[in-house]
Amino acid sequence: MPTDTGGKNISRRAILTTAAAAGGGLLIGFHLPASGLSNAFAAAPSPEPARLNAYLRIAPNNIITLMSPKSEMGQGVHTGLALLVAEELEVDWTRMRVETAPSTPEFGFMSTGGSPSVATTFDALRRVGAEAREMLRRAAAARWKVPVNETRAAGSFIYHDAKQFRASYGQLATEAARVKLSKDVPLKSNKEWKLIGTSPRRLDTPAKVDGSTQYGIDVKVPGMLIGAIMHCPVSGGTLKDVDPRRAMVVKGVKQVVQLDNAVIVLADGYWPAHKGLGTLKPQWTFGPNHVQNDATISILLERALNDARNGTSTGDADEALKSAAKVVEAAYEVPYLAHAAMEPMNATAWVRGDEAEIWAPVQAQTANQRAVATALGISPEKVLIHTTYLGGGFGRRLQTDFTVQAALASRAAGKPVKLIWSREEDIRHGTFRPRAKAVFRAGLDKAGKPIALKVALAENSAVGNVARKGRPPREDVSAAASVWLTGGAYNIPNTRFVHGDIELPLPVGPWRSVQFSHNGFFGESIIDEMAYAAGADPLAFRKDNASDSRHLAVLTKVGEMAGWGTRKLAAGHALGIAMVESSGSVIAQVAEVSVNGREVRLHTVWCAADCGTAIYPGNVSYQMESGIIFGLTAALYGQVNIDRGSVIQMNFTGYDMVRLAQAPEIKVAIIDSGAPMGGAGEPGVPPIAPALTNAIFAACGERVRSLPLLKAGFIPV
Repeated sequence: MPTDTGGKNISRRAILTTAAAAGGGLLIGFHLPASGLSNAFAAAPSPEPARLNAYLRIAPNNIITLMSPKSEMGQGVHTGLALLVAEELEVDWTRMRVETAPSTPEFGFMSTGGSPSVATTFDALRRVGAEAREMLRRAAAARWKVPVNETRAAGSFIYHDAKQFRASYGQLATEAARVKLSKDVPLKSNKEWKLIGTSPRRLDTPAKVDGSTQYGIDVKVPGMLIGAIMHCPVSGGTLKDVDPRRAMVVKGVKQVVQLDNAVIVLADGYWPAHKGLGTLKPQWTFGPNHVQNDATISILLERALNDARNGTSTGDADEALKSAAKVVEAAYEVPYLAHAAMEPMNATAWVRGDEAEIWAPVQAQTANQRAVATALGISPEKVLIHTTYLGGGFGRRLQTDFTVQAALASRAAGKPVKLIWSREEDIRHGTFRPRAKAVFRAGLDKAGKPIALKVALAENSAVGNVARKGRPPREDVSAAASVWLTGGAYNIPNTRFVHGDIELPLPVGPWRSVQFSHNGFFGESIIDEMAYAAGADPLAFRKDNASDSRHLAVLTKVGEMAGWGTRKLAAGHALGIAMVESSGSVIAQVAEVSVNGREVRLHTVWCAADCGTAIYPGNVSYQMESGIIFGLTAALYGQVNIDRGSVIQMNFTGYDMVRLAQAPEIKVAIIDSGAPMGGAGEPGVPPIAPALTNAIFAACGERVRSLPLLKAGFIPV
């Protein structure tokens, strides 16, 4: 997709209706496509034509508001989408607003995940801004009785310079609603952009600074009760029995609600609900997963690796390995990981007869709407989701468990209920990044060139499981996206990839950057091992074998940034490099570490990011920094362990985070390659783990093949 389409590839069907807004003004309804990971959360493909799922409203007070189906969870999507509209509409940025749309029928399918939001709406939103601008210009021309081509738009006003006429968009909006455009409006060329490619103040910043931002946990509904929840300790287990009388003696406790696999205590505040919950002694039916632990899961992974057959090939990897001058063999493994968002799971529900209203920080509004409706036995159109800001999403809030629980509790109580998961429940009973293992055999010729790579990967596929829900069996999308492990970023002529997808005890789901988070560690680690086996510099080896100019460019840039090969390092310091392509973006990172015995300190991370066209460079940098810290936490500390079917970790004391004192200096450079636009929210995560472990190998000669570092005996300092 070229960055500047000039309007040639955009249908006017992107705009479906215009009308006068209630109370005056202009309302434009249009359709934004769902794509990427979001599609996995649709119940089934729909034959119906696309419905409106976004609106642009220009109010009489000259405030321009985009009603978006995308959730804001800190990734800056509200600002990014608004920027596209504002560029063509020629608005005063201080007058731009974004709200998350309610899940009413006219908004259609709503979900946010996979980092495609800006890339997939780039054309549609610019078109909306351009058409709104032209409608306003025509309205002004009709009012002033002048030719349209003598008017111009700037700063949320229409001007006629010769006659010194000026009218705000708000003053013209109602008249503009009656304008009908008969043909496409040309879009600006790249050279004409004023906002795209700049970094104005994020629209969500002021409310976050002054504390007025409403997160899910801030919601208040008159007369509501607060709920605290306890789940069956074993995944797949059920509630057998519980005596509610123990909790009812706690002052403030109003009711105990029993669910299939959990018990909820409702009270007039969180503390009495939590205290009442602690008095209960539920009896559970643990089910078959009760016998599972870390050791048994290791056995299941090995079986899946041995049985893995389905996959893809290029050339003949087996024959190439027979003739290889050197063969590198290695196995890599990663543990389960929790999402551990700073805001634990919560939802407020009010069920009234055959209607339900939900206030919650969700990524998948439509999926939640359907799940709540199914649980209550009502029509999905009777479930209204109000999306608050998300205190961290990372894929966890694509799930529907917490909203369904709140709805069931509200129905039982006959009152509004705000359900709040404790941190312990949040860590122990989420949906986890899968535990996974990969086994490699790589071959090099006499000159040190890679000629073969075989990969066997075993995991409980997060995306594959979601994609298969309610649908016929199909190719595992997680496995398909993993094929790059066999050389997608590098020129390796003979490859073989096989995937073993298995059912493991814990429920799995998308975790920030999904399969790329662990496959990036696997793939860039084996590439590093191949470089050393070839006697080559790790950066030079990657550059010599890069598959295209984008990969070569980010490698070259990040090497220059880090002074690779040109800068004298302090004693005990070393550099490691990794490059991963995900969500349409190519990211390379270099980590500088020092190793003193078993103590490891990460000093600096350099990051070169090619997201195609960076419409908001500042936010791309923020997301790279955020992804690096998120991935670093997992690489240093992250692990979820199982004993007798239960998660051992219960809070941040056992599931630690990177603290400010440990955070490295991060330097980001953005490469505008003109390639099709990629994502920014997730691609910063995958390269950091292999960059870190490759640097550790360069520093001390020990290869870390199983994360986290703590498991390998290294101590982060």
